[in-house]
Amino acid sequence: MGVLALIVINKAGGLIYNRTFGDGLHQLNTNDYLVLAGTFHGVHAITARLNPLKELTNAQQQQAVATTGGVAIPSRPDPSSGLEVLESENFRLQCFNTLTGTKFLLFTDTMQANVDGAMRRVYDLYSDYVMKNPFYQLEMPIRCETFDRKLNSYIREINSSR
Repeated sequence: MGVLALIVINKAGGLIYNRTFGDGLHQLNTNDYLVLAGTFHGVHAITARLNPLKELTNAQQQQAVATTGGVAIPSRPDPSSGLEVLESENFRLQCFNTLTGTKFLLFTDTMQANVDGAMRRVYDLYSDYVMKNPFYQLEMPIRCETFDRKLNSYIREINSSR
């Protein structure tokens, strides 16, 4: 089995879409999916803030001292993107966070190859069939039959190629 499930979480941490594609995961009820979405959203927010300070080189320290009036201020690396991959012995969870804060969680088999490509394709389907749907309201549950059909077709293609 390749792709096991997809969960989409809005920027507030609410579950807006969930779909399982096989029998590889235990079946959860709706309340469990809501709790999972909220919990992941919180963990993702915390991990995005975990950003260690990096050491400055001598040249950077001299430049920092010159620009801050003689006080060296430690610099931070580029902003962290938060939790991106969670891997266990039974499954792999890949998170794709959009610029608008929507999170796509793709549960796959640990041996699934090219998960980033699959995630990009799922996001393309979302962009084409959900976001361009004039009846879809942002941050609300996704109820788009065309998106469901195209997504199921794509996931079936991935799972049958394994």
